Amino acid sequence: MKIVYGPVPSRRLGRSLGVSPIPFKTCNYSCVYCQLGRTTHMTNQRKDFFPPEELLNEIKRVIEVESSRGEIDFVTFVGEGEPTLCKSLGWLIRKTKEIADIPIAVDTNGSLLYREDVRNDLLQADVVMPSLDAGTAETFRKINRPHRGLVFEAVVEGMVKFRQEYDGEIWVEVMLVKGLNDSAEELEAIKSRLSPLDPNRTYINVPIRPPAEPWAVPPDKESIALAHAILGDVNVVDITAEETGDFSIEGFTNPEDAILAIIRRHPMREEQVIETLKKFKVEERGVHDSLTRLEESGKIKKVEYRKKVFWLTMEEKRGYALIV
Repeated sequence: MKIVYGPVPSRRLGRSLGVSPIPFKTCNYSCVYCQLGRTTHMTNQRKDFFPPEELLNEIKRVIEVESSRGEIDFVTFVGEGEPTLCKSLGWLIRKTKEIADIPIAVDTNGSLLYREDVRNDLLQADVVMPSLDAGTAETFRKINRPHRGLVFEAVVEGMVKFRQEYDGEIWVEVMLVKGLNDSAEELEAIKSRLSPLDPNRTYINVPIRPPAEPWAVPPDKESIALAHAILGDVNVVDITAEETGDFSIEGFTNPEDAILAIIRRHPMREEQVIETLKKFKVEERGVHDSLTRLEESGKIKKVEYRKKVFWLTMEEKRGYALIV
């Protein structure tokens, strides 16, 4: 599948069928903590990267197949970058709701909500999940490394305006990075921005997979406790623990194709890879052989992060280019 994947286990959304309507690492941020690496196509322009009709046909095909195999809790427009850069996102959401009675979520950095067309597109979703990692413009630049055309105050005001217009649920994620936004001063600044947004939930998260920058590591336990104390009256949910769950391998005929497809969008710990690929009735030795072949071919890379072994795809993962 080109743009639809899963269902995958999500700590927020249950069994989520992901829809990625933009090319790999096309974004208007290059966050220091991003699990997919640095942004390679930095842009702030909305356009259709793929023919919308082809995207909808693929969504329809996968929903038909996966719905017959088990429950889908959400169809999530998430992207391998920023999904609101897709100009036809609103049309895709509307048409997907016509296909199946499944809740729609949009996982976004929230940066384009200052635009009326983006707000109108997202009004149709059941849940919108923007990120807010900073309370000041300076920290915003340090942690999110936004496109030069983005202004922090406009980004935040866009989120607040969307809240005023939107009847669905807003779940905000705050990603905490040690030394950047985990001090009392930074957390108080974030809280001041969250209060007028009035989110239904606020998720505290930390980098649990290898980030774009190796120094972007989780805060210590005391700082996370401090975040709970300061942000505790904005419906805080802690998702800082390791993610576990069952990854779908439906549609794959061999382990190596499954490995590449899964870690392209979701870098995985080695033990997760082994458990997932056991569904192919492959012994653990065979899984390790497949990983070795892919590594030797240059398609994947093994990285140690926080004393755990992760596997990452090598597709455009470590470059950085400001294009538009």
